[in-house]
Amino acid sequence: MSEPAVENTVLDRFECRSCGYIYEPEKGDDKHDIPSGTAFAELPVNWRCPVCTAKKAAFSNIGPAGTASGFRENLGFGLGVNTLTPGQKNILIFGALALGFLFFMSLYGLQ
Repeated sequence: MSEPAVENTVLDRFECRSCGYIYEPEKGDDKHDIPSGTAFAELPVNWRCPVCTAKKAAFSNIGPAGTASGFRENLGFGLGVNTLTPGQKNILIFGALALGFLFFMSLYGLQ
């Protein structure tokens, strides 16, 4: 039997459930002199949220940066939009709004 794949959570970001602060391992924490590249699990036990001073237990894993948001089991549903990253979704939404606005403005050219 093959063992289930273990996911690497070293670069995962963690969000404070109290204030919404996101700890990113790539950036670290300048306020507490935590160098960049420090995983959330490697933070000191007494580390607190730099915004609201919540404990580490108040943080939840939101996954690595640049990945599709949502639960992995739900990414296959929809019209393929679920697999887009938040930045790609923004481009799709605001691009469609801009295109709609251009179509609306082109109606003034009709005689």
